[in-house]
Amino acid sequence: MSTDPNAKYQSPLTSRYASPEMAANFSNNKRFGTWRRLWYNLAAAEKELGLPGISDTALKQMHANLDTIDYAVADAEEKKRRHDVMAHVHAFGIAAPEAAGIIHLGATSCFVTDNADLIIFRDAMDLLINKLVCVISALSQFAETHRALPTLGFTHFQPAQLTTVGKRATLWVQELLWDLRNMQRARDDLGFRGVKGTTGTQASFLALFAGDHEKVEQLDALVTEMSGFSECYPVCGQTYSRKIDVDFMAPLASFGATAHRIATDIRLLANLKEIEEPFERDQIGSSAMAYKRNPMRSERICSLARHLMILIGDVLQTASVQWLERTLDDSANRRISIPEACLTADIVLTTLQNVVEGLVVYPKVIERRIRSELPFMATENFIMAMVKKGGDRQECHEQIRVLSHEAAAVVKQEGGDNDLIERVRACAYFAPIRDDLDELLNPATFIGRAPQQVDSFVAKHVAPALEPYKHIIESKKPAELSV
Repeated sequence: MSTDPNAKYQSPLTSRYASPEMAANFSNNKRFGTWRRLWYNLAAAEKELGLPGISDTALKQMHANLDTIDYAVADAEEKKRRHDVMAHVHAFGIAAPEAAGIIHLGATSCFVTDNADLIIFRDAMDLLINKLVCVISALSQFAETHRALPTLGFTHFQPAQLTTVGKRATLWVQELLWDLRNMQRARDDLGFRGVKGTTGTQASFLALFAGDHEKVEQLDALVTEMSGFSECYPVCGQTYSRKIDVDFMAPLASFGATAHRIATDIRLLANLKEIEEPFERDQIGSSAMAYKRNPMRSERICSLARHLMILIGDVLQTASVQWLERTLDDSANRRISIPEACLTADIVLTTLQNVVEGLVVYPKVIERRIRSELPFMATENFIMAMVKKGGDRQECHEQIRVLSHEAAAVVKQEGGDNDLIERVRACAYFAPIRDDLDELLNPATFIGRAPQQVDSFVAKHVAPALEPYKHIIESKKPAELSV
């Protein structure tokens, strides 16, 4: 069998896209090292509460070998026993021989598997939150920079009333703020499975402590605290409820929808040549069409976001089919779906930060598009101005209607420019407002309160939301993509 890593399938999530820190969080070293820490915490807590047979030497040996995992020993044992937890109990016992007889004492497999998952999931969400606040910060700065730059609005992807580039960006930021709220809440809601035994009754620990219920409760609380949690779930079966996985994954799926929407908007604007994602000096857009500047980063976000959005289906189905105290049909699915969701969200966030930090705006292109559409939008202003000068509203409306249709025919049938303004200037009927036309066509008069809305939104909503993460934002580095 070839040892060449390129001779077998590798997940693109880790081999091509994911950050080193998120890949490490779901590595074997993190998983099995966490198992060993849990076994150490359990033994230390049992000893502290007076359980005999656990020596200081045993604890020292365990502590000294938390990360020195002999995978060859563990793999050979798992192949023989078909049980990953007992394989690692065996490997840990070889590394810490004085503790071999008390490792996993009173515990079931889910003591290490479920509790380790909760630790790993919490750490993963911390990584994601730290990246999300950097995206929000960068995009908010973009919104403030372009708070007053008029741009054509679109409804149904058809020209609509003007907005500003910055105001449009606040629509994206608002959804990301909701994602931040949801992720932080999911992270803070994560509890610890604790020390519950095979079916959640703590019978084995009650036997170890000779029927002392108070000692068992103290053990549960002590191991929970030693493992970095303030509380554990009050009741469980063999596993913690798989509904917890749903609560954990839902914010990630929701963020996937946000990211897809933002990246899609950028792709549409790139087609209009109004805004572009960063394009590096030596980057190639197409192998055939050398002139192309494809929005490949935004396209990657959309592609991965679709995968992120559907993964919640796995945990929903798993939660719904857990029988009684537990079934094992959750295990293989969870090993794939939940790490993939975190890895995918990590990749999307890194890519989104890279895009947002390098967005390029083309004001002249935006201005040209406004000029082509604004004359039609300004017609209501023309009517109001004529009425103020003594004109009849209905007659003015008819004059504008006729001229607008003539100008539209030039655009649609002849491929010419919108000449409505020239027609209005040349029309004797509109002589009373001829000198006012330039001001009536000033784009800044069509954007309403957009700049003020940006200012208010950033000050009242973005700044307070980001304040707890100020130290993270201040120390952030530019998002670099490997490919």
